[in-house]
Amino acid sequence: MAGSFVHLHNHTQYSLLDGACRVEDLVALAKEYGMPAVAVTDHGAMYGTIEFYKAARAAGVKPILGAELYLAPKSRHDRAGGPSEGAYYHLLVLAENDEGFRNLMKLSTTGFLEGFYYKPRIDLEVLAEHARGLIGTTGCMSAEVATHLLKGEDAAARQALERYLDIFGRDRYYVELQRNGVPGQEELNAALVRLAREYRLPIIATNDVHYLRQEDAAFHDVLLCIQTGKFLSDTNRLRFATDQFYLRSPEEMRALFSDIPEACDRTLEVAERCNVEIRLGRAELPAFETPHGESADEYLRQLTYAGARRRFGEFGEDIRQRLDYELSVIQKTGFAGYFLIVQDFVSYARRSGIPVGPGRGSAASSLVGYCLGITNINPLDHGMIFERFLNPERVSMPDIDIDFADDRRDEVIEYVVRRYGKDRVAQIATFGTMAARASIRDVGRVLQVPYAEVDRLAKLVPSGPGVTLQGALAESEELRKRYESDASVRRLIDLARQVEGFPRHLSMHAAGVVIAPQPLIELVPLARTSDGAVVTQFPMEHLEELGLLKMDFLGLRNLTVIRRAVDLIERHHGVRLDVDNLPLDDRKVYEMLSRAETEGVFQLESRLFKGMMRDLQPDKFSDLVAALALGRPGPLQFLADFAARRHGRQEIRYALPELEPILRDTYGIIVYQEQVMRIATKLADYTPGQADVLRKAMGKKKPEEMARERERFIEGMVGRGYDRKLAEDLFAEIERFAQYAFNVAHSAAYALISYQ
Repeated sequence: MAGSFVHLHNHTQYSLLDGACRVEDLVALAKEYGMPAVAVTDHGAMYGTIEFYKAARAAGVKPILGAELYLAPKSRHDRAGGPSEGAYYHLLVLAENDEGFRNLMKLSTTGFLEGFYYKPRIDLEVLAEHARGLIGTTGCMSAEVATHLLKGEDAAARQALERYLDIFGRDRYYVELQRNGVPGQEELNAALVRLAREYRLPIIATNDVHYLRQEDAAFHDVLLCIQTGKFLSDTNRLRFATDQFYLRSPEEMRALFSDIPEACDRTLEVAERCNVEIRLGRAELPAFETPHGESADEYLRQLTYAGARRRFGEFGEDIRQRLDYELSVIQKTGFAGYFLIVQDFVSYARRSGIPVGPGRGSAASSLVGYCLGITNINPLDHGMIFERFLNPERVSMPDIDIDFADDRRDEVIEYVVRRYGKDRVAQIATFGTMAARASIRDVGRVLQVPYAEVDRLAKLVPSGPGVTLQGALAESEELRKRYESDASVRRLIDLARQVEGFPRHLSMHAAGVVIAPQPLIELVPLARTSDGAVVTQFPMEHLEELGLLKMDFLGLRNLTVIRRAVDLIERHHGVRLDVDNLPLDDRKVYEMLSRAETEGVFQLESRLFKGMMRDLQPDKFSDLVAALALGRPGPLQFLADFAARRHGRQEIRYALPELEPILRDTYGIIVYQEQVMRIATKLADYTPGQADVLRKAMGKKKPEEMARERERFIEGMVGRGYDRKLAEDLFAEIERFAQYAFNVAHSAAYALISYQ
């Protein structure tokens, strides 16, 4: 590792506009420079920890995890003074080991939940409680020791230093030097070196990085203006004094500290000492307490069979085999507790008269879920395949999202909090990002471009999800011409392209809730949003990678509307409708839909669906299920053929007779992912689990995966005695449809709400 070292102060895009670099770019440049390790120490928080950890490990660069915490001068509970009056100091801490990482999460959490005053602050008391496994430094120019030295308060600086030595000990505390060309920095460094010699403390050289390359300083300045609501022309605003806050190469750092070479050597020592292992992909499920001490698997079996008897009465061998198979997979994958937890809070909702949706996503594919009352649509009636939900050949955390009446959703979350403990349940953070149009508007404001001009430019960007400025320049001829012909427009858009995608604010996910097997503070750092809600600092996808139980408690307005309608019918007509058990062959429902009288009907209100209802003239539930699957951008291209075949205007053909029972309900067109899976198992010798892998590969269109699946499919058909050319043609046909195929479980469940 000689000649290379870690740079400790890196502020990524998760600093919410404080730092102008993305994690993957940071790691890539560190690797290009030959650095063995790199650290991310965001201000007061740990938002980007998991993404940084994964990216660094993938690149072969050692991730060092830390934070630049805010330290209250007295107590974290003290609310005296403002930021300019010393409401907090900066404090750099790095996790030396796994215990240190856990303590780092606790410190960051405490800053938000107990010490927040302008910033999430801790104090010396809580630092001393959670200092094990952490390395501390004297920090930057805003740290406590440095602040006193800059004021000429040498005695106070020594007292502060000695307090930190009492907390960290001499073996985990370093004197930190930075050289970013800031006025007063060299005088401070000289004073710090004198203290280090006096107290015989090791010195390290660090690099305070807020952007990757020197030329990014201007972009970072724009970000700061967006964050603080200032103009670029404002002289009295937050700004960096130099353009030296970029990621220097090891050679640059060696040259910069050539007069104190030991500082770079000691920085390497810190890099070697810091070794944290974050366990990803291992389930961390809360234990479900069974009534008589049974195992989770046994209790799940009892509830499932009791539910099956309620659903089916005396049931046959087909249902028994499906239930036993699903239960065996659930036991093998260790997710019995997951099903019990969901069953418990759904059961609470139903007992409390809170409307629950019939299902959402692939969860409706589970017969166990149907028998438990988690879902309310029989998967056997609609060709649903369990492996689409839980694949034993590629195990991942199940995903059961539940719809509740929007006016009573919070009651269910409150029940979960009571059931598992306030310290083990939290809602999930999400980061609002800078979209294409918003980036133009924000940068335009910072540059003080007249509003009318900015508005015209922003409106040239096509609307819709996933639109980028790069794509807008390709799609909008007028925008491209303005960009190419006007230097001021080019500058604005180039800056907007850099800003685009950066987080703008922390907020709470609309539906996501995490339930942990132990206090969350032991597993993830927590934060508090601007409206006071406690959320995880890690977003949903990172919680899933940590193996935590994440669920979506969704509030659906239509369930509230249906409940109110049922209440009104009972009040005025004395009849209580059971909407969960309506016959699905009501002729008047289909006649109404065929007339496109769908105002207020779930999913079918838009002009697109009204036209579809007129074209299709649905007369059975499977038509409605197909309509919801076809009414999306990709599958819409098949709608005309679907309607023509349904009404006999186009011949229905099947490449093989074996395809007819699979595609009969959709008139020979592949509409559902489950149809792809059935074709693979029936014709190409796939197991259901392998068929789900094929379905996923086709949906993602990954060339290397598709090549493997193509060979497996063709060889499977040939092995069954089919002609190779026929197998090749059939695979091509499946591939054409499969990238747009929909999940029948989700479509059927939502079609049921539409029908209700």
